Amino acid sequence: MSAHATVEDSYQVRRWVGTVEETVHENGPKAGEPLVKAACGVVIRNPFAGGYVTDLSALTEPSAALGTALGTRAVALLGGREPQSYGKGGIAGTDGEQEHVVACITTTFGDALRAAVGGGLAWISSATKTAAPGTPIDIPLAFKDDVYVRSHYDAVTLTAADAPRPDELLICVAVATGGRVHHRVGGRSVAEARAAARA
Repeated sequence: MSAHATVEDSYQVRRWVGTVEETVHENGPKAGEPLVKAACGVVIRNPFAGGYVTDLSALTEPSAALGTALGTRAVALLGGREPQSYGKGGIAGTDGEQEHVVACITTTFGDALRAAVGGGLAWISSATKTAAPGTPIDIPLAFKDDVYVRSHYDAVTLTAADAPRPDELLICVAVATGGRVHHRVGGRSVAEARAAARA
């Protein structure tokens, strides 16, 4: 069964959302290569909305399929370009709680996301919250092989106008093809990080 089919089978999906942006410059010289950032999300029913339970494994156990499906969709939006950065996050509707989102994006999800974007050595930055429908979320980004590469600290904003409804979760990921356009505040470079990983 494909990851997409597993998501549809394991969670009650209402919709998939996505966005992509391409930045050529930030009030400076035109970049040699534009920065492309993409985000994808899925809106699912929250089975724990409206109450408190201690065992959230029903959200965690099938979440590898979420990581694979969302990662694959996000990479596709880059149009064949290599993803250098990644991030994850989500919003719980107001009848749910932040922990319900966290249960969906733990290590099970993260390892699958890494595989879907072609690997990654660094931990995956994340942001989660509880909010009303239409609330934007800034999904943090960092270089996927070394979180200390300062040029790649960034974010992608994702908004679903009617989600999450009170009994829903919006689970999302983001990827980018490089660091901020015109980054110039120093720190470890991508080349240095890759050399250190090979050593």
